[in-house]
Amino acid sequence: MRHENSVNLARIDEFDEIVDVRSPAEFALDHVPGAVNCAVLENEERARVGTIYKQVSSFEARKLGAALVARNVARHLETHFAARDPGWKPLIYCWRGGKRSESMAHILREIGWHATTLEGGYQSYRRELLLQLEELPQRFDYHVVCGPTGSGKSRLLQVLASEGAQVLDLEALARHRGSVLGDLPGDPQPTQKMFDSLIWNALRRFDPAFPVFIEAESRKVGVVRLPPKLLQQMTSSRCVRIDAPIAERVRFLLLEYRHLLADTDWLKQKLLRLTGLHSRETVARWTTQIDGADWEALVHDLLVTHYDPAYRRSLTNLYPALAQATAIETDRLDDMRLAAVARGLLKRDQVTAADG
Repeated sequence: MRHENSVNLARIDEFDEIVDVRSPAEFALDHVPGAVNCAVLENEERARVGTIYKQVSSFEARKLGAALVARNVARHLETHFAARDPGWKPLIYCWRGGKRSESMAHILREIGWHATTLEGGYQSYRRELLLQLEELPQRFDYHVVCGPTGSGKSRLLQVLASEGAQVLDLEALARHRGSVLGDLPGDPQPTQKMFDSLIWNALRRFDPAFPVFIEAESRKVGVVRLPPKLLQQMTSSRCVRIDAPIAERVRFLLLEYRHLLADTDWLKQKLLRLTGLHSRETVARWTTQIDGADWEALVHDLLVTHYDPAYRRSLTNLYPALAQATAIETDRLDDMRLAAVARGLLKRDQVTAADG
Protein backbone atom coordinates (compact mmCIF):
# COMPACT_ATOMS: atom_id res chain seq x y z
CA MET A 1 0.00 0.00 0.00
CA ARG A 2 1.33 3.43 -0.97
CA HIS A 3 2.34 5.62 1.98
CA GLU A 4 1.15 9.24 2.00
CA ASN A 5 4.08 11.64 2.26
CA SER A 6 2.05 14.60 3.58
CA VAL A 7 -1.27 15.24 5.36
CA ASN A 8 -3.25 18.24 6.56
CA LEU A 9 -3.92 19.41 10.13
CA ALA A 10 -7.16 17.42 10.44
CA ARG A 11 -5.14 14.19 10.60
CA ILE A 12 -2.50 15.01 13.21
CA ASP A 13 -4.00 12.63 15.78
CA GLU A 14 -3.24 9.64 13.56
CA PHE A 15 0.48 9.74 14.37
CA ASP A 16 2.58 8.32 17.19
CA GLU A 17 4.63 11.49 17.59
CA ILE A 18 4.72 15.01 16.19
CA VAL A 19 8.25 16.22 15.48
CA ASP A 20 8.99 19.92 15.02
CA VAL A 21 12.32 20.24 13.18
CA ARG A 22 12.50 24.05 13.36
CA SER A 23 15.09 25.82 15.46
CA PRO A 24 14.62 25.98 19.26
CA ALA A 25 13.85 29.72 18.99
CA GLU A 26 11.03 29.10 16.52
CA PHE A 27 9.71 26.23 18.66
CA ALA A 28 9.69 28.41 21.80
CA LEU A 29 7.44 31.02 20.16
CA ASP A 30 4.78 28.46 19.25
CA HIS A 31 4.38 24.85 18.17
CA VAL A 32 1.75 22.20 17.75
CA PRO A 33 0.83 21.16 21.32
CA GLY A 34 2.51 17.90 22.24
CA ALA A 35 5.20 18.22 19.57
CA VAL A 36 8.85 17.50 20.40
CA ASN A 37 11.64 19.72 19.08
CA CYS A 38 14.31 17.86 17.11
CA ALA A 39 15.88 20.75 15.23
CA VAL A 40 17.70 20.02 11.99
CA LEU A 41 19.32 23.48 12.30
CA GLU A 42 20.08 25.05 15.67
CA ASN A 43 19.46 28.77 16.19
CA GLU A 44 22.99 29.91 15.34
CA GLU A 45 23.29 27.39 12.48
CA ARG A 46 20.11 28.70 10.86
CA ALA A 47 21.36 32.27 11.16
CA ARG A 48 24.72 31.27 9.68
CA VAL A 49 23.14 29.56 6.66
CA GLY A 50 20.89 32.58 6.10
CA THR A 51 23.85 34.96 6.16
CA ILE A 52 25.78 32.89 3.60
CA TYR A 53 22.66 32.73 1.41
CA LYS A 54 22.43 36.53 1.35
CA GLN A 55 26.13 37.42 1.25
CA VAL A 56 27.74 34.58 -0.75
CA SER A 57 25.40 32.36 -2.77
CA SER A 58 22.44 30.04 -2.50
CA PHE A 59 24.66 27.12 -3.59
CA GLU A 60 27.13 27.63 -0.72
CA ALA A 61 24.25 28.05 1.71
CA ARG A 62 22.60 24.80 0.58
CA LYS A 63 25.90 22.94 0.79
CA LEU A 64 26.54 24.10 4.36
CA GLY A 65 22.91 23.56 5.31
CA ALA A 66 22.94 19.97 4.02
CA ALA A 67 26.05 19.16 6.07
CA LEU A 68 24.56 20.65 9.24
CA VAL A 69 21.19 18.96 8.72
CA ALA A 70 22.87 15.58 8.19
CA ARG A 71 24.84 15.92 11.43
CA ASN A 72 21.82 16.98 13.45
CA VAL A 73 19.59 14.24 12.06
CA ALA A 74 22.31 11.70 12.89
CA ARG A 75 22.42 13.00 16.45
CA HIS A 76 18.63 12.65 16.81
CA LEU A 77 18.79 9.11 15.39
CA GLU A 78 21.36 8.16 18.00
CA THR A 79 19.40 9.77 20.85
CA HIS A 80 15.71 10.70 20.65
CA PHE A 81 14.76 8.21 17.90
CA ALA A 82 17.05 5.39 19.02
CA ALA A 83 14.40 3.31 20.78
CA ARG A 84 11.60 3.75 18.22
CA ASP A 85 10.28 0.44 16.89
CA PRO A 86 9.78 -0.38 13.17
CA GLY A 87 6.08 0.53 13.28
CA TRP A 88 6.65 4.07 14.56
CA LYS A 89 4.69 6.72 12.59
CA PRO A 90 5.96 10.28 13.10
CA LEU A 91 4.51 13.50 11.67
CA ILE A 92 7.25 15.97 10.74
CA TYR A 93 6.89 19.70 10.18
CA CYS A 94 9.02 22.82 9.71
CA TRP A 95 8.20 26.44 8.88
CA ARG A 96 6.61 26.02 5.43
CA GLY A 97 6.68 22.27 4.94
CA GLY A 98 9.80 22.53 2.84
CA LYS A 99 13.39 21.38 2.90
CA ARG A 100 13.90 21.00 6.64
CA SER A 101 10.95 18.70 7.28
CA GLU A 102 11.37 16.80 4.03
CA SER A 103 15.07 16.21 4.76
CA MET A 104 14.23 14.64 8.11
CA ALA A 105 11.25 12.70 6.73
CA HIS A 106 13.26 11.35 3.77
CA ILE A 107 15.96 9.89 6.03
CA LEU A 108 13.39 8.39 8.40
CA ARG A 109 11.53 6.82 5.47
CA GLU A 110 14.75 5.38 4.09
CA ILE A 111 15.30 3.66 7.43
CA GLY A 112 11.83 2.14 7.20
CA TRP A 113 9.62 4.37 9.37
CA HIS A 114 6.35 5.77 8.02
CA ALA A 115 7.38 9.42 8.28
CA THR A 116 4.86 11.98 7.02
CA THR A 117 5.10 15.76 6.69
CA LEU A 118 2.47 18.35 7.59
CA GLU A 119 1.23 20.14 4.48
CA GLY A 120 2.38 23.75 4.53
CA GLY A 121 4.25 23.28 7.81
CA TYR A 122 3.81 25.63 10.76
CA GLN A 123 2.51 28.48 8.58
CA SER A 124 -0.38 26.35 7.36
CA TYR A 125 -1.03 25.15 10.92
CA ARG A 126 -1.23 28.73 12.22
CA ARG A 127 -3.61 29.85 9.45
CA GLU A 128 -5.92 26.89 10.02
CA LEU A 129 -5.80 27.34 13.81
CA LEU A 130 -6.93 30.97 13.55
CA LEU A 131 -9.80 29.96 11.28
CA GLN A 132 -10.86 27.25 13.72
CA LEU A 133 -10.71 29.66 16.68
CA GLU A 134 -13.40 31.67 14.89
CA GLU A 135 -15.72 28.66 14.86
CA LEU A 136 -14.70 26.18 17.58
CA PRO A 137 -15.73 28.29 20.62
CA GLN A 138 -19.27 28.57 19.29
CA ARG A 139 -19.89 24.81 19.47
CA PHE A 140 -20.11 24.62 23.25
CA ASP A 141 -22.42 25.44 26.13
CA TYR A 142 -20.28 27.21 28.76
CA HIS A 143 -20.88 27.38 32.48
CA VAL A 144 -18.91 30.40 33.63
CA VAL A 145 -17.64 30.15 37.20
CA CYS A 146 -17.71 33.58 38.85
CA GLY A 147 -16.89 34.78 42.33
CA PRO A 148 -14.70 37.30 44.12
CA THR A 149 -10.97 36.83 44.50
CA GLY A 150 -10.18 33.99 46.90
CA SER A 151 -13.47 32.15 46.46
CA GLY A 152 -11.76 29.04 45.11
CA LYS A 153 -12.77 29.29 41.44
CA SER A 154 -9.58 27.78 40.05
CA ARG A 155 -9.57 24.99 42.61
CA LEU A 156 -13.23 24.29 41.82
CA LEU A 157 -12.32 23.91 38.13
CA GLN A 158 -9.59 21.45 39.07
CA VAL A 159 -12.03 19.42 41.16
CA LEU A 160 -14.63 19.49 38.36
CA ALA A 161 -12.01 18.14 35.95
CA SER A 162 -11.13 15.35 38.39
CA GLU A 163 -14.85 14.48 38.54
CA GLY A 164 -14.90 14.04 34.76
CA ALA A 165 -16.28 17.42 33.70
CA GLN A 166 -15.04 19.26 30.62
CA VAL A 167 -12.96 22.17 31.91
CA LEU A 168 -11.15 24.93 30.05
CA ASP A 169 -8.75 26.32 32.65
CA LEU A 170 -7.55 29.52 31.02
CA GLU A 171 -5.36 30.59 33.93
CA ALA A 172 -3.55 27.24 33.89
CA LEU A 173 -2.97 27.55 30.15
CA ALA A 174 -1.84 31.17 30.54
CA ARG A 175 0.33 30.30 33.55
CA HIS A 176 -1.08 33.33 35.35
CA ARG A 177 -3.73 33.88 38.03
CA GLY A 178 -5.31 36.83 36.33
CA SER A 179 -4.48 39.71 38.68
CA VAL A 180 -1.70 42.13 39.51
CA LEU A 181 -0.25 39.41 41.77
CA GLY A 182 -0.99 36.63 39.29
CA ASP A 183 2.56 35.95 38.06
CA LEU A 184 3.90 32.49 38.83
CA PRO A 185 7.55 32.91 39.89
CA GLY A 186 9.93 30.99 37.67
CA ASP A 187 7.12 30.06 35.26
CA PRO A 188 6.85 32.66 32.47
CA GLN A 189 3.67 33.03 30.47
CA PRO A 190 3.44 31.48 26.99
CA THR A 191 3.58 33.69 23.94
CA GLN A 192 0.25 34.83 22.49
CA LYS A 193 0.59 32.33 19.66
CA MET A 194 1.31 29.48 22.08
CA PHE A 195 -1.68 30.48 24.23
CA ASP A 196 -3.87 30.34 21.10
CA SER A 197 -2.48 26.88 20.34
CA LEU A 198 -3.21 25.59 23.85
CA ILE A 199 -6.80 26.87 23.76
CA TRP A 200 -7.36 25.37 20.30
CA ASN A 201 -5.95 22.03 21.42
CA ALA A 202 -8.26 21.93 24.45
CA LEU A 203 -11.41 22.99 22.59
CA ARG A 204 -10.98 20.53 19.74
CA ARG A 205 -11.05 17.62 22.21
CA PHE A 206 -14.33 18.60 23.90
CA ASP A 207 -17.69 16.99 23.19
CA PRO A 208 -20.41 19.57 22.31
CA ALA A 209 -22.99 17.31 23.96
CA PHE A 210 -21.64 18.25 27.41
CA PRO A 211 -21.07 21.66 29.04
CA VAL A 212 -17.66 23.26 29.39
CA PHE A 213 -16.83 24.82 32.75
CA ILE A 214 -14.67 27.92 32.53
CA GLU A 215 -13.66 30.71 34.90
CA ALA A 216 -14.89 34.23 34.24
CA GLU A 217 -12.02 36.25 32.78
CA SER A 218 -11.63 39.64 31.22
CA ARG A 219 -10.04 40.13 27.79
CA LYS A 220 -6.55 39.31 29.04
CA VAL A 221 -4.99 36.84 31.46
CA GLY A 222 -1.74 38.50 32.38
CA VAL A 223 -0.21 39.56 29.06
CA VAL A 224 -2.08 37.14 26.78
CA ARG A 225 -5.46 37.81 25.18
CA LEU A 226 -8.44 35.49 24.90
CA PRO A 227 -9.60 34.67 21.37
CA PRO A 228 -12.41 37.16 20.62
CA LYS A 229 -14.98 34.48 19.72
CA LEU A 230 -14.29 32.60 22.94
CA LEU A 231 -14.74 35.72 25.06
CA GLN A 232 -17.94 36.53 23.17
CA GLN A 233 -19.36 33.10 23.95
CA MET A 234 -18.27 33.29 27.59
CA THR A 235 -19.85 36.67 28.23
CA SER A 236 -23.19 35.53 26.81
CA SER A 237 -23.26 32.25 28.76
CA ARG A 238 -24.90 31.21 32.03
CA CYS A 239 -22.98 31.94 35.22
CA VAL A 240 -22.34 30.04 38.43
CA ARG A 241 -21.31 32.22 41.36
CA ILE A 242 -19.38 30.83 44.31
CA ASP A 243 -18.83 32.85 47.47
CA ALA A 244 -17.47 32.37 50.96
CA PRO A 245 -17.02 34.53 54.07
CA ILE A 246 -14.16 36.95 53.77
CA ALA A 247 -12.27 35.34 56.66
CA GLU A 248 -12.31 32.03 54.78
CA ARG A 249 -11.18 33.71 51.58
CA VAL A 250 -8.26 35.28 53.45
CA ARG A 251 -7.30 31.87 54.85
CA PHE A 252 -7.56 30.29 51.41
CA LEU A 253 -5.49 33.00 49.70
CA LEU A 254 -2.72 32.79 52.29
CA LEU A 255 -2.38 29.12 51.41
CA GLU A 256 -2.69 29.58 47.65
CA TYR A 257 -0.33 32.56 47.41
CA ARG A 258 2.19 31.68 50.10
CA HIS A 259 4.95 31.75 47.46
CA LEU A 260 4.49 35.53 47.21
CA LEU A 261 5.33 36.09 50.85
CA ALA A 262 8.89 34.85 50.35
CA ASP A 263 9.87 37.85 48.21
CA THR A 264 8.62 40.97 49.89
CA ASP A 265 10.52 43.35 47.55
CA TRP A 266 8.77 41.79 44.53
CA LEU A 267 5.42 42.03 46.32
CA LYS A 268 5.95 45.71 47.11
CA GLN A 269 6.89 46.49 43.51
CA LYS A 270 3.75 44.78 42.26
CA LEU A 271 1.52 46.72 44.64
CA LEU A 272 3.18 49.99 43.64
CA ARG A 273 1.57 49.52 40.23
CA LEU A 274 -1.77 50.18 41.91
CA THR A 275 -0.75 53.73 42.90
CA GLY A 276 -2.74 55.10 39.97
CA LEU A 277 -5.88 53.41 41.30
CA HIS A 278 -5.40 54.04 45.02
CA SER A 279 -3.96 56.81 47.13
CA ARG A 280 -0.32 56.82 48.15
CA GLU A 281 -1.51 56.50 51.73
CA THR A 282 -3.31 53.24 50.90
CA VAL A 283 -0.29 51.77 49.11
CA ALA A 284 1.94 52.89 51.99
CA ARG A 285 -0.38 51.06 54.40
CA TRP A 286 0.04 47.87 52.38
CA THR A 287 3.82 48.32 52.47
CA THR A 288 3.73 48.70 56.25
CA GLN A 289 1.68 45.52 56.53
CA ILE A 290 4.26 43.68 54.40
CA ASP A 291 7.15 44.99 56.49
CA GLY A 292 5.38 43.82 59.64
CA ALA A 293 4.50 40.44 58.09
CA ASP A 294 0.88 41.18 58.97
CA TRP A 295 -0.33 38.93 56.19
CA GLU A 296 -3.94 38.44 57.27
CA ALA A 297 -4.43 42.19 57.57
CA LEU A 298 -2.78 42.76 54.18
CA VAL A 299 -4.91 40.20 52.35
CA HIS A 300 -8.12 41.39 54.02
CA ASP A 301 -7.24 44.99 53.16
CA LEU A 302 -6.45 44.14 49.52
CA LEU A 303 -9.73 42.29 49.13
CA VAL A 304 -11.89 45.03 50.61
CA THR A 305 -10.02 47.98 49.11
CA HIS A 306 -8.97 46.73 45.69
CA TYR A 307 -10.00 43.27 44.51
CA ASP A 308 -13.69 43.11 45.42
CA PRO A 309 -14.61 46.55 44.00
CA ALA A 310 -12.57 45.90 40.84
CA TYR A 311 -14.16 42.48 40.39
CA ARG A 312 -17.67 43.86 40.73
CA ARG A 313 -16.99 46.61 38.20
CA SER A 314 -15.36 44.46 35.54
CA LEU A 315 -17.65 41.42 35.73
CA THR A 316 -20.92 43.31 36.01
CA ASN A 317 -20.10 45.09 32.77
CA LEU A 318 -18.70 42.06 30.95
CA TYR A 319 -21.10 39.31 32.10
CA PRO A 320 -24.74 40.45 31.94
CA ALA A 321 -25.95 37.00 33.07
CA LEU A 322 -24.15 37.40 36.40
CA ALA A 323 -27.27 38.89 37.99
CA GLN A 324 -29.12 35.62 37.34
CA ALA A 325 -26.20 33.37 38.29
CA THR A 326 -26.71 30.12 40.15
CA ALA A 327 -25.50 31.06 43.65
CA ILE A 328 -23.36 28.73 45.74
CA GLU A 329 -22.50 29.71 49.30
CA THR A 330 -19.91 27.77 51.23
CA ASP A 331 -18.33 28.42 54.59
CA ARG A 332 -15.20 26.41 53.75
CA LEU A 333 -12.94 26.23 50.70
CA ASP A 334 -11.13 23.01 51.48
CA ASP A 335 -10.92 20.13 49.00
CA MET A 336 -13.74 18.16 50.61
CA ARG A 337 -16.18 21.07 50.43
CA LEU A 338 -15.19 22.02 46.88
CA ALA A 339 -15.63 18.39 45.81
CA ALA A 340 -19.17 18.49 47.19
CA VAL A 341 -19.82 21.74 45.30
CA ALA A 342 -18.49 20.18 42.07
CA ARG A 343 -20.67 17.10 42.42
CA GLY A 344 -23.68 19.29 43.10
CA LEU A 345 -23.07 21.28 39.92
CA LEU A 346 -22.68 18.15 37.84
CA LYS A 347 -25.81 16.60 39.32
CA ARG A 348 -27.75 19.79 38.60
CA ASP A 349 -26.60 19.63 34.97
CA GLN A 350 -27.78 16.03 34.68
CA VAL A 351 -31.19 16.92 36.11
CA THR A 352 -31.53 19.93 33.82
CA ALA A 353 -30.60 17.83 30.79
CA ALA A 354 -33.18 15.19 31.75
CA ASP A 355 -35.89 17.84 32.20
CA GLY A 356 -35.01 19.36 28.84
